Amino acid sequence: MLPGTRALRTFEAAGRHLNFTRAAKEVGLTPAAVSYHIKEIEEQLGFALFTRTSRSIRLTAAGAVLFEAAGEALDGLQRATARARKLARGSSRLRLSLGARFATNWLLPRLPQFRAANPGLELTFDISDEVRDFDTDDVDVAIRFGAGRYDRVRTDRLFDTIVVPVCSPKLLETGPQLESPRDLFRHTLCYVDCEVGGLVWPNWPMWMAAAGVDDFDERSCVAFGESSQVVQAATDGGAVGLVEMAMVETELSQGRLVKLFDVGVGMGRDFAYYLVCPQSSSQDPPIVAFREWILDQTGRSAQKAALSLPGSPGPKRIEQV
Repeated sequence: MLPGTRALRTFEAAGRHLNFTRAAKEVGLTPAAVSYHIKEIEEQLGFALFTRTSRSIRLTAAGAVLFEAAGEALDGLQRATARARKLARGSSRLRLSLGARFATNWLLPRLPQFRAANPGLELTFDISDEVRDFDTDDVDVAIRFGAGRYDRVRTDRLFDTIVVPVCSPKLLETGPQLESPRDLFRHTLCYVDCEVGGLVWPNWPMWMAAAGVDDFDERSCVAFGESSQVVQAATDGGAVGLVEMAMVETELSQGRLVKLFDVGVGMGRDFAYYLVCPQSSSQDPPIVAFREWILDQTGRSAQKAALSLPGSPGPKRIEQV
């Protein structure tokens, strides 16, 4: 009698970690339950899978053979399940993986246009910033920010990122005047504190350097872990925030935020938002339809940004090197 799928998954996790506690955390069980599953498999098969001591466990020779086979079987089953789900969806559904920031601030406001242009195609979403495996995960296409270097996939560059200072109109009306970058010293300045691909996300010292300010004291800045928190702080009227201009188009067009000064800071030249899909399915009609639509939309956004400043191609952009 062969072990069931759940038992095999538990055994594979235990064999990979060689630790029941870590395996339990991965599969959502208690360490005692993991130990019970392992003993149950051993009783079914009639031989030991692990050699146990008071401090550690290790696979027996027989356990190592089964561990390798279990990994291959689970991987094959996961890949087959992903393919089956895609076949079951047919050509009327497309599953898109993208980050929460991009979904909320860029895609959702444009969904009505997509549905009007593609009435027979339904989008479903996998909201995540994690890299997805198209062979094993239930995903057809993804939008990712990075350097665009991925294996065995087609990538289409959508748009670069440029980080600019914004504030609410209320702050301009009631707060200290903002006629030059140095006037920002009298305001609370918020930014996102993170790294992407080994590069620091644009922050206030970078922006001030790009604006020609060389004596900025960053101790007055407030760091947040998420860009949505920076946008909220700026929208509430209590701070000036550094945000991605493409991600606050709605707030800017509706007058809830105002862009300050003609200076923006970008990441490295390769860093941008990319549409990513497997080479093998890049010509599937649903993917082609979505690609054509989003490339048209990002082209329009770029034109709109270029016209945002009279007589200017957009904010002066400083790239990290």
